[in-house]
Amino acid sequence: MISNKKLIEMLDVIDSMFPDAECELVHENPFELTIAVLLSAQCTDVLVNKVSKTLFQKYKSPEDYLNVSLETLMEDIKSIGLYRNKAKNIQALCRILIDQYDGQVPENHAALVKLPGVGQKTANVVVSVAFGIPALAVDTHVERVSKRLGICRWKDNVKEVEATLCRKIPKERWNKTHHQLIFFGRYHCVARNPKCQSCPLLKDCREGQKRTKKVK
Repeated sequence: MISNKKLIEMLDVIDSMFPDAECELVHENPFELTIAVLLSAQCTDVLVNKVSKTLFQKYKSPEDYLNVSLETLMEDIKSIGLYRNKAKNIQALCRILIDQYDGQVPENHAALVKLPGVGQKTANVVVSVAFGIPALAVDTHVERVSKRLGICRWKDNVKEVEATLCRKIPKERWNKTHHQLIFFGRYHCVARNPKCQSCPLLKDCREGQKRTKKVK
């Protein structure tokens, strides 16, 4: 794996590539963000934003989601993968928010991960984006980039990748780095055809070196 010094150098390069990287899920408050991230599991942000534009006009509060049938909510989000389970989780989550948190999304990470449909990644996104609390969520882009660049080992699971990133990256950079790694993976170091030939990190990227040699 690369040294901590080399990691910071790489992050500085990615920072120069995507200085304005931020959450691309459209939302106006922590509650909408939580719903959007829940919907984004195994789904693109583009599709979630398309669905949530209408959804957030119709449902403004946890109570609104509980004032309709489960079937109605399923119909509202049926274009999103796993919509049946997601609809059930949304209503269960809303009930807990009303009963335990006065209808508000808790800022506490431990409380968030106990909500239906909210896992480690979702909770990290919510605390960092909605509340500015340092966290580093690992999605498919962050995991792929971290392994390709040699920050983590290929055999590491998501939990191990997060632990490694949090250990190696200064805490004050976690929130920004999270979005920049996503952008780097979403728009440059993509899954199938990464832009290795034009990558400013190519000389330090073992994966990129392997890929470009094969091309030659």
